[in-house]
Amino acid sequence: MALLTTNYLTPTGREEAWRFTPLKRLGGLHDSSSAILDRKSLVVKGPSLRGVNFSRVSRELLSPQSNSDDVVVQRVHAESSDVAFLEVSPNTKVEEIIHLKRFLEGPLGAELSRVKISIGENSQATVLVENSGLVTLGEDIEIHVGVGAELTFISLQEWETGSIYAARHHAMVDKDAQFTSITVTIGGSLVRILPTVEFLAPNSSAELLGVYFATEGQHFEHRIHVDHGVPRAKSRVNFKGALAGDGAHTVWIGDVFIRSAAEGTDTYELNRNLLLSDGARADSVPNLEIETGEIVGAGHASTTGRFDDEQLFYLMSRGIKVEDARRLVVRGFFAEIISKISDEVVQERLMTRIDDELTKAGA
Repeated sequence: MALLTTNYLTPTGREEAWRFTPLKRLGGLHDSSSAILDRKSLVVKGPSLRGVNFSRVSRELLSPQSNSDDVVVQRVHAESSDVAFLEVSPNTKVEEIIHLKRFLEGPLGAELSRVKISIGENSQATVLVENSGLVTLGEDIEIHVGVGAELTFISLQEWETGSIYAARHHAMVDKDAQFTSITVTIGGSLVRILPTVEFLAPNSSAELLGVYFATEGQHFEHRIHVDHGVPRAKSRVNFKGALAGDGAHTVWIGDVFIRSAAEGTDTYELNRNLLLSDGARADSVPNLEIETGEIVGAGHASTTGRFDDEQLFYLMSRGIKVEDARRLVVRGFFAEIISKISDEVVQERLMTRIDDELTKAGA
């Protein structure tokens, strides 16, 4: 295990992109002080599927298609030894979910992971990435959705206590293509994810959905950026969060940029947070930057509040105990998004984990 000494422009916390992040808890991913292990922990789970290929490619043979000013992403591009490459052939409809699974145990050093997912022209697929275990991990997932293709990308953060995960999930969506992402964060000490979308050609669409549940001492940060640079593209963003316990902190930043060339843009972003106890803090910052008036629509909304007393009263008036009533309200709050995961076993596992976190928090 060697200590890397490559120099990067280390954030200080005064930068807008880092002002909410507790840098001392990033495990050295941001300042090159972390010891890196050359592990390859991401694997395909299940049998091989027709038209689907998973391999590892030398980083010299697969250059990044998108740049990033995020220091962790830059470090991943510069120092990861290879790229996990998932490719779906053109004109292929993959009926089964493509499962990518990672499981790591023990504080054995940090890992840098670079992943590329390519969905061929006129293909359809669902990719599910399952993250669990105890980790310090910096990652960049770069996704290309080809012309006329459809991809649902699901990312599950079910880390153990003490885990650190800093990542970008960047999608490039081509002409007439549809991209849907579902991001679930319910485990770890510090999780910082940048779900970003770049439209490459007209008549493309993206839907970014997410849920997160932070309990005592956890910091969960999701920074969305949607870049509308072409005409007639559509985007929808809907993230929901719940917090319980002293020191629970969530950050949601929603940035949508409509460039001057992006006439006919249709976009809306929404973030809702449910505070379940005192001592928790939710920061929510939606932003719209518009350079053209020739759009279909653009809007955003953000709400943060406590339990709906009327809902609790309704359930309790029918003989349901207050603890069970709270659990049902939280389940209902998240169900809108979790129900879109096309695997009932995964849905129930996530809901059970949320129930367990709620019980541990005493909310």
